[in-house]
Amino acid sequence: MRLQFKHQKFQADAAKAVCDVFAGQPCLTPSYMMDKGILAKGQTTIVEGQEMTGFGNQRIVPQLNDNIILENLQKIQRDFQIEPSKALEGRYNLTVEMETGVGKTYTYIKTMYELNKRYGWSKFIIVVPSVAIREGVYKSFQMTEDHFAEEYGKKIRYFIYNSSQLTEIDRFASDSAINVMIINSQAFNARGKDARRIYMKLDEFRSRRPIDIIAKTNPILIIDEPQSVEGKVTKERLVEFNPLITLRYSATHKKDSVYNMIYRLDAMEAYNKKLVKKISVKGITVTGGTATEGYVYLEGLNLSKGNPTATIEFEVKGKNSVRKERHIVNEGYNLYSKSGELNEYKDGFTVLRIDGRDSSIEFTNGIKLFAGDVIGEVNEDQLRRIQIRETILSHLEREKQLFYKNIKVLSLFFIDEVAKYKQYNETGPFNGEYADIFEEEYKAIVENLINESEEDEYIKYLKTISAGQTHAGYFSIDKKSNRMIDSKLGDKKERTSDDADAYDLIMKNKEQLLDRREPVRFIFSHSALREGWDNPNVFQICTLKQSGSDVRKRQEVGRGLRLSVNQSGERMDTNVLGEDVHNINVLTVIANESYESFSKGLQTEIAEAVADRPRAVTVDLFKNKVFRNENGDEQVVDVELAQMVYESLIGNKYVKKGVLTDDYFEAKKNDALVFDDEVAEYQDAIIAVLDSVYDSRGLGLENAFKNNVELSLNTDKLSSKEFKELWSRINVKSVYTVDFDEQELIEKSISSLNKNLHVSSIFFNVESGSMIDIESKEQLSLGDSFIRESREAYNVKTVSNSSVKYDLVGKVVSETGLTRKAIVNILQGIEKSVFDQFAHNPEEFIIRASALINEQKATIIIQHIIYNKIDSVYDTQILTESTMRGQLGVNVMETKRHLFDHLVYDSDTERTFAENIDISKEVAVYVKLPKGFYINTPVGKYSPDWAIAFHEGMVKHIYFVAETKGSLSTLQLRSIEKAKIHCATEHFKTISTDSVIYHAVDNYEKLMSLVKQ
Repeated sequence: MRLQFKHQKFQADAAKAVCDVFAGQPCLTPSYMMDKGILAKGQTTIVEGQEMTGFGNQRIVPQLNDNIILENLQKIQRDFQIEPSKALEGRYNLTVEMETGVGKTYTYIKTMYELNKRYGWSKFIIVVPSVAIREGVYKSFQMTEDHFAEEYGKKIRYFIYNSSQLTEIDRFASDSAINVMIINSQAFNARGKDARRIYMKLDEFRSRRPIDIIAKTNPILIIDEPQSVEGKVTKERLVEFNPLITLRYSATHKKDSVYNMIYRLDAMEAYNKKLVKKISVKGITVTGGTATEGYVYLEGLNLSKGNPTATIEFEVKGKNSVRKERHIVNEGYNLYSKSGELNEYKDGFTVLRIDGRDSSIEFTNGIKLFAGDVIGEVNEDQLRRIQIRETILSHLEREKQLFYKNIKVLSLFFIDEVAKYKQYNETGPFNGEYADIFEEEYKAIVENLINESEEDEYIKYLKTISAGQTHAGYFSIDKKSNRMIDSKLGDKKERTSDDADAYDLIMKNKEQLLDRREPVRFIFSHSALREGWDNPNVFQICTLKQSGSDVRKRQEVGRGLRLSVNQSGERMDTNVLGEDVHNINVLTVIANESYESFSKGLQTEIAEAVADRPRAVTVDLFKNKVFRNENGDEQVVDVELAQMVYESLIGNKYVKKGVLTDDYFEAKKNDALVFDDEVAEYQDAIIAVLDSVYDSRGLGLENAFKNNVELSLNTDKLSSKEFKELWSRINVKSVYTVDFDEQELIEKSISSLNKNLHVSSIFFNVESGSMIDIESKEQLSLGDSFIRESREAYNVKTVSNSSVKYDLVGKVVSETGLTRKAIVNILQGIEKSVFDQFAHNPEEFIIRASALINEQKATIIIQHIIYNKIDSVYDTQILTESTMRGQLGVNVMETKRHLFDHLVYDSDTERTFAENIDISKEVAVYVKLPKGFYINTPVGKYSPDWAIAFHEGMVKHIYFVAETKGSLSTLQLRSIEKAKIHCATEHFKTISTDSVIYHAVDNYEKLMSLVKQ
């Protein structure tokens, strides 16, 4: 997979803002500089006294004086609602603030291209504080170079400064194209005996100092994360680069180091503009710790219009041991009796109250738990197990939602030591305790999900990935032993690492991890590796760190804030989704502290980062701002206009005592803001100013435990005439007979296998190459010191005496349901070249052969199946046998005409269909049928999706059973699906009169056209 990049207005605005400061500067070719030590192109020796040619950025022309530049700067600042600078703070310093995850590196690469296009400037140096950020920047250049080359018709030459590869400095200075050097601040900010080579006259650099050659190019400095780069020493050293301009980019600038803020997109604005994911928090808290209290973990509440229930975990006595079990409980539930009378629950562990207002349960002994709380004898392992389980549950919920949108979901675990994940002995590697816990919990959860769900493409996907395959560790690697090792702290204060190989591993696999064909979905990484990299499809972050670790929460969430991408590499924003970005892009943090504690800490950090934002809405907030109306006309806001805006906000109940109200946030969310006529033309500008006011509600943090909904049966609808009539017509069971010619199936299967059975061989590639002289291969990019010369593929063939034995006939019998005799006849009848594929890849042969035989079986069944009614019927009890739960906005919607107060949907097609029938005046009542309501077919059990009763007299037929498919194209429906639909049609013809229609539909309009025919 390759990530796709698109033009985004805010990134273009940021680049334009920087360029516009120097409006009036002519576009000039790079200047020449003279130095005896620089080799001209094609020369190999220096001729004494000869002056050599190099290139540098042209200086700002004298006509563009400081007053003009300051005026340009102030106009741009007013346009972006930034307090105008009173004077130029340095010549020339500009600051850009961009929140993590919105594409800061992309933005300054685009800015380089724009500066080159408008002014001819071509020499840039990016200064970074750590290896992590350096590797991230380098990877960004790699990923975006084709994208920018397509837009600008040229490529940037970029390299990482290395003191042992000083010829790169010569190339940087002597090349007239756009050149970028990426350098760590540690490479130049040491003094005395630790002075760096960049300041030394080096024999291998022809007795020159690298810093002198760099300085002659008049480079534009781009400082990435200046708050981590610019200490006192570094600031002094940066002067020696002789920068033409210094640009500073960060999400968290230090207040005393902001010079001429030119563009700002901070945490609040990024969220308001839906450029980053919404953050949801699952907080896990130990509220008790004594053995005298029974162990209870409150996973969450399940809310409905009826009485709420709670999902808890507690200990239960088994035959041989005590085990922990999860149960859905209601008020009056007695843990003592349900646990097998364990003494720990004897004193008052009966559920007294379940309160949906604060997501709590209370026992008769006075103990009260909130969602995510755990009490009793809880050790570190049990707490981590709960976190891991909750991460897997959140992952699978999100994954099921996004599977049909072609988005792969990743989850990230931060841990403090490799041994928790991977250990080694003389025989090799083995799982650490976290890896073991993960595999145990994953197997249990997935097995339960598969058993409870009808098989669809998502369930099939889950079945293809084992617990062992789906997790991987991203840690530093010891080069001698090839073992994972703990990262060394490069910054002990910030507790971050500079281990290049760990970041290299993460960066190189970035696109691979995003590809659904890659089974790894859960990543374990060292907690020190929490800056300089991210992955857009991280939807869950779980911190399994030791309690003493001091980790900044913004650093943690930063690894997953970026908007996700689909399997085509497209960014999942509004333009692609066609819906609210935050319906899809939600980052769930599974924290080892309470929701309140985590959210308060994160909000405090964000508040510190935006400390200069206004905290109250006043008249002065609007004064001197620049408003544009719908026609683009500008108006500098005077006192009178500011007063009218303020009064309009108060009159519409959007502001009270200087604070934005809940009414404002609700109206804004629903795009329903209303302003008085006098100021209505400036609505967008007013909202932009209000967005600048800090309010923690604007961050959208939500408690992930509070969205659970349990469906509540509407007894009035259940007892209604319409539903009773509907149920009596569809609840009859049937049996089928199939009388077909087995020989016909054998012959058709043989023909299909001969034509369509293609099994891929297992092979590996061997590539050879040799080292070449980089200087003599100018067309090669940096890093291509080896050139590939040959490639050969070797097949891996399974030999007859392999230690793995396959019961080929038995496996195919199991997959198809045919007799051994029929399968033997089919296999004996296929061509030898086709059968020989079994030896190349036995597992794939069995899977593909069985599928082809089943397709032929399904085709024949359609022609020969007969259904007959039997006396047995389904009771309405089947509708409530299993508890139906989900999350509002994820897979649950509120309903009016459904048999339950909510509906759990499996796909966007189902949700859209339900939304339409739920508001249809013709519909009396409908129900999404449970998996336990099924029709037996020769190709497996089949459960229709919907049963619908229409108001009598409004349409000709008043009962309908529907199957919703995303597409009804015959080409897109597999033979087995078509067979099941045909079988259902024959079943309903047999058990009902003409008053029941059964049909597959793909939308509400198709349903109504069938009903009204």
